[in-house]
Amino acid sequence: MAGITSADVARESGVSRTTVSYVLTGRDGVNISEETRRRVRETATRLGYAPSAAARALRTGRSDLVLCILPDWPVGPVIETLLDELADELSGRGLSVLVHHGRGARPLSDLWRAVTPRAVIGFAPFAEDDLLAMRQAGIQVLGTLGEDRQPDPDLPSESQLRIGALQAECLTVRATRLGYAWPADARLAVFARDRLRGVQRICAELDRPEPVVLPVGLDVESAAEAVRAWRGLGITGIAAYNDDVALAVLAGMRAEGLSCPDDCAVVGVDDVPAARLAAPALTTVSQSIEVQARYLAALVLADLDGAAEKPGHPGHGLHLVERDSA
Repeated sequence: MAGITSADVARESGVSRTTVSYVLTGRDGVNISEETRRRVRETATRLGYAPSAAARALRTGRSDLVLCILPDWPVGPVIETLLDELADELSGRGLSVLVHHGRGARPLSDLWRAVTPRAVIGFAPFAEDDLLAMRQAGIQVLGTLGEDRQPDPDLPSESQLRIGALQAECLTVRATRLGYAWPADARLAVFARDRLRGVQRICAELDRPEPVVLPVGLDVESAAEAVRAWRGLGITGIAAYNDDVALAVLAGMRAEGLSCPDDCAVVGVDDVPAARLAAPALTTVSQSIEVQARYLAALVLADLDGAAEKPGHPGHGLHLVERDSA
């Protein structure tokens, strides 16, 4: 039923709107019997009443929403796991996570003014005017590393560089020349760029040739075409942007009648569930997403509690998961 208000709940329950508000917001120190509380909750459930987050924020002076702003990224298992773990961590303090994907031309200010978040987590740098407006409105703004200032998007990410380095360090044990499987989705270029730089850094340190970079789509035909090209250049080790791309490379190798790792070794990134089920099981770099989610939650809670010190960064938790593909 649309348009249900607290007045409807009050009328059906035989109590005042004030009593409904006290019961549904969990207010302590108010003399309301358990029978009345039960009746109000049951009536609200039966009518389908949900308190307005904006109205609650106006009454209490604070919101229970933590708004996560995602850029226009494809959402895969890693982001899903991060957001799920973050929601679990914050729910213990009565906070809810709302996710917004930055697609379309609607101004960000329209969003945070509509939902009145208590805190905003940016997964990429905000425009300076958005950042200033949120802070002036008293909204706590965090980056995923707890930055006090906006990170420079042109500077390489140390964690992404390390991912590529771990891939290259594994592959160069046996491969003299590497290939890099670049994602076909252009939205992933910012991550792929720095991971590739990490591979290039290790190749340079070992005086190996530059990795041969080829785009690989998530289909057998695209992957097989890249595999043929790498094979013709003597490539015997491939660092893939992530596990999805690595699994495509494995499919392309099978289509070309090649064996992994005998003909060519492959290393992915993310350690998705399918990685251990692949044939051969995929060697990959894990990002320890659960650790990052707990750190993000701790940052939010420390800032909301006005803690003098922020929690220490746990490190990126990157490590190589060795399986049969390399």
